[in-house]
Amino acid sequence: MLDTLVMDSLRLRVLDCPSTFIHNRIQFRFLHLNKLFVNRRICSPLRHQHLGQYHKHLSGVVFGVSTETSEEEKKKKKMKPKSGHGGNVRISFRLDHQVEFGEHVVILGSTKELGSWKKNVPMKWSESGWLCDLEFKGGESIEYKFVIVRNDKSKAWEAGDNRILKLPKGGSFEIVCHWNKTGEAVDLLHLEEDVLDNGSVVTDAAPDALLEVGTSPFVGQWQGKSASFMRADDHWNREMERKWDTSGLQGLTLKLVEGDQRARNWWRKLEVVRELIVENLQSDERLEALIYSAIYLKWINTGKIPCFEDGGHHRPNRHAEISRLIFRELERISCRKDASPQEVLVIRKIHPCLPSFKAEFTASVPLTRIRDIAHRNDIPHDLKLEIKHTIQNKLHRNAGPEDLVATEAMLAKITKNPGEYSESFVEQFKMFHSELKDFFNAGSLAEQLDSIRESLDEQAASALSSFLECKKCLDNLEDSSNILELTKTMQSLDALREVIVKGLESGLRNDASDAAIARRQKWRLCEIGLEDYLFVLLSRFLNALETKGGAHWLAENVELKNISSWNDPLGMLVVGIRHLGFSAWKPAECAAIGNELFAWQEKGLSEKEGGEDGKIIWALRLKATLDRARRLTEEYSEALLQIFPQKVQLLGKALGIPENSVRTYTEAEIRAGIIFQVSKLCTLLLKAVRSTLGSQGWDVLVPGAAVGKLVQVDRISPGSLLSSGDEPVILAVSKADGDEEVAAAGSNILGVILLQELPHLSHLGVRARQEKVVFVTCEDDEKVSDIERLAGKYVRLEASSTCVNLNPYITHGNDGNFGLKTLSGSSSSTVLDRGVHVSSFSASKAPMSSQGVSTGVILLADADADAMTSGAKAAACGRLASLSAVSEKVYSDQGVPASFLVPAGVVIPFGSMQLALEQSKCMDTFVSFLEQIETAGPEGGELDNLCCQLQELISALRPSEDIIESIERIFPANAHLIVRSSANVEDLAGMSAAGLYESIPNVNPSNLRVFQNAVAQVWASLYTRRAVLSRRAAGVSQKDATMAVLVQEMLSPDLSFVLHTLSPTDRDHNSVEAEIAPGLGETLASGTRGTPWRLSSGKFDGLVRTQAFANFSEEMLVSGAGPADGVVIRLTVDYSKKPLTVDPIFRRQLGQRLCSVGFFLERKFGCPQDIEGCLVGKDIYVVQTRPQPH
Repeated sequence: MLDTLVMDSLRLRVLDCPSTFIHNRIQFRFLHLNKLFVNRRICSPLRHQHLGQYHKHLSGVVFGVSTETSEEEKKKKKMKPKSGHGGNVRISFRLDHQVEFGEHVVILGSTKELGSWKKNVPMKWSESGWLCDLEFKGGESIEYKFVIVRNDKSKAWEAGDNRILKLPKGGSFEIVCHWNKTGEAVDLLHLEEDVLDNGSVVTDAAPDALLEVGTSPFVGQWQGKSASFMRADDHWNREMERKWDTSGLQGLTLKLVEGDQRARNWWRKLEVVRELIVENLQSDERLEALIYSAIYLKWINTGKIPCFEDGGHHRPNRHAEISRLIFRELERISCRKDASPQEVLVIRKIHPCLPSFKAEFTASVPLTRIRDIAHRNDIPHDLKLEIKHTIQNKLHRNAGPEDLVATEAMLAKITKNPGEYSESFVEQFKMFHSELKDFFNAGSLAEQLDSIRESLDEQAASALSSFLECKKCLDNLEDSSNILELTKTMQSLDALREVIVKGLESGLRNDASDAAIARRQKWRLCEIGLEDYLFVLLSRFLNALETKGGAHWLAENVELKNISSWNDPLGMLVVGIRHLGFSAWKPAECAAIGNELFAWQEKGLSEKEGGEDGKIIWALRLKATLDRARRLTEEYSEALLQIFPQKVQLLGKALGIPENSVRTYTEAEIRAGIIFQVSKLCTLLLKAVRSTLGSQGWDVLVPGAAVGKLVQVDRISPGSLLSSGDEPVILAVSKADGDEEVAAAGSNILGVILLQELPHLSHLGVRARQEKVVFVTCEDDEKVSDIERLAGKYVRLEASSTCVNLNPYITHGNDGNFGLKTLSGSSSSTVLDRGVHVSSFSASKAPMSSQGVSTGVILLADADADAMTSGAKAAACGRLASLSAVSEKVYSDQGVPASFLVPAGVVIPFGSMQLALEQSKCMDTFVSFLEQIETAGPEGGELDNLCCQLQELISALRPSEDIIESIERIFPANAHLIVRSSANVEDLAGMSAAGLYESIPNVNPSNLRVFQNAVAQVWASLYTRRAVLSRRAAGVSQKDATMAVLVQEMLSPDLSFVLHTLSPTDRDHNSVEAEIAPGLGETLASGTRGTPWRLSSGKFDGLVRTQAFANFSEEMLVSGAGPADGVVIRLTVDYSKKPLTVDPIFRRQLGQRLCSVGFFLERKFGCPQDIEGCLVGKDIYVVQTRPQPH
């Protein structure tokens, strides 16, 4: 919480008032004053489970400390006695050392201030090391050491004896230390300045000098060369030595770096950016050009890439004109229909780096006030020279970011001693400073908003005034975490930003005037500034919520049936999500999440809902939306991780940027945005919801118990286990798409812990059940941290329908023979004998010749559509068609009908693909590829290449004319059809292959090309990499696999479902479990991130229990009025409008109907079934059934 408070105060001072963030140790050196102004930045560590391979390279986000405080802070400062006086001494410790991501440094020592060797004294991170300021009694000796605190809370102490320091009797000093060099001699560096509470440093002579300056956020982020006041024009000779490294560069990176080498000054560097963007507007490299531009401009504006004079003479109007050209192109890209969310995200980071191009700055001689100031007769001659040569001449020849740094340093100097210079001079210089801030778009949020007031209509102007008034009231409060005032301010901010965003929606006209473009830039910056200020408000709100008790307090209130305490947190989350949409990050998804949260607030908590516990239903429904919101924040973070790290590293090395700045760049971008606060709020609320549900964030896909070594991997793929041999393994997996093969990664995998949610019927989940691999998911951050701490150790994983336990396991003996025991009681003493083997493979063999093969199709209702000719799936569909008529007369014990329909269909039988191969004279090539695939290794790309070549060969095939003609006779001309797989290696008792092979929706034979391609794609899906590996893991020869093709009437379902007539988690025979998704069923089988509705319905008592609510972001639909072109529509889902979520009666009735259908089919097929189907209007359709894996 302390870290959050610090971040909040730091961020606030940048956005709220003109403030200073001075990274590293910015030094304003006055040639005739030996005073050093220092400001340090601090950060708190980020814990994000999806940082992937960049985890170890990231440190902390960069924040600074403001030199301008609020009125409240000024009052406190005046009351606080200065340190270093009255027998006390202040020591500023700096440890020049960096640690791994997630670790931090503390200091412990012999005195109370150093924790008495018991209590950690935290240090604050900066690029120059870890910092800590402490005050001691002067004259005594202290002993101390630095300690690294790791992710798992363990400590690494410095080696060697304790450090010993004899303290002076008084004053302020700094010492610089180095890790593990406990015997090093350290110098006490005397600090003449008085250090304030917030870490800022001002001179003893004028403690409020910088507070009156109005320092800009722009200068606050400066990390470049310090400002030096000169009395002659020697800027030209001030360039420090720079080194560029173009080795290995190509394309845009090389162009940018070579451009930087040629461009010494700021306007030329801006021109490099303009060329980079404009030249790639229509190319595939547009996003890359934007990314490099954003990184480059940020480093320029923070001084990491210095700007110098080059002997030319270009007034600031040149810079303004280039900026206008860049801005115009950025706005045009943002408004294009093909602009990606990633492009818009990056563009928003470029805007604040561009100077203003208002009319006064594009004039032929802009910023003339400084010329008059430099020629005044009421200031000393030396000061005249410094102003003229440091600011005026430099600005009017080659303006650059360093000029604002120098101007603010000069302003600090002339206001240091009130009365030293004439009031009129000081006032004119302040006015110039204000104009220069405006040119650099470096004003505070209030200044930026005031600049657009005249362009607003009455309603917008009222919203602006309301926000500024609320903000002012909040700033003046002693308690800045007052929830009521925070809420009012956030609501006013929301209203104002909405007005501005709507004003920007119309885009930029091609014939827009220069004044209109300049006005749009100001609006854009205000809109971005409001988003940044929302970060502050959310941070303050989180602090206030934690003070009340956080998640524990919220959970307690739910137990008391008092959910009014949730209104403010949920309201704040709605605003945060809404503003992500304002920033063009998946706006439809943001709107849907916001609608749901608002609806759940309005719905409230009932004692009972449809016969179920109202508290549980309330919590489950809210959890689904909160999980969805957190997924949105993770996707944003993942986008940044895909966008920046590699390019930052490449460009940073080429431009000579310090390694720390490169390492921390992406994490800073993540932590500096409202996405960070929204994520924190989601996590807090989810923790409270899980507490209400009695859940620990686990979901069990395959129950059982397993013992093995816990190995962390990013994904499940061949080669994941680099050198585990036959050692039993439990995988902790960061990500999964749902179509992976567990056995393909290693036959010694006994258990899987997936650190994200996953539909139970995804291919990965089904295969894990089939292979008897204990499989659980975990989505709780604290549990994930516990899991990661066990990596590399032997653990025991126990999973059941009631709980999941993961504990260290002490091995006994050296045989390494660990067993797996499923809840059904079966066990195996070895991990190498799982799955379906050739000896148990009883499906029909693949014909390698077309002799005797039907040249047409088989109706599903015909007896010929059996497993030998058409595959188990088609055979089951044929039997379903006959059972459909019988089902109309069957009812459950509660009188619920078991009736269902089956879509009409035909099957293109086995051998049809071989016939097409022979007709195209490709059979020999096919057989050759098949033989090579049988033995090809999954690593090194050999198998991938062969699979690709084989799929290309088959994808070029075309079904015979007889097949096309038969289908055209059977189905109406305007029919929408779905083309599905029916392989001889799927839908078997020991080999379900759910989701493994292709289904192509929305086609029709009248569109011959699309239909033929669909059939060929299904054939070719028999030889995808994962299909080949799946059969290999099951012990099935590749030559034995063959594919028939189902062609069925395409349905446009409201809901799709999968029924498990035997509970997969607790093996309960008395209930049917349903997983339900909106729209087409591909959402369930494909492993799309999200959860389905889960209902459990009693076969004999009719009792329906809701286990989960759906939160898939999209549903797939087919438009009956559209063309049958193989295309499906993807729509964002708003579950506040879905009856299955909001209507308990509908939920109970549907659960009972599905149970009745499932129980009927289980009895007819003689064993537990996995049944797929959908709801179209009021009709239940069953499209396939297969034996449930056991």
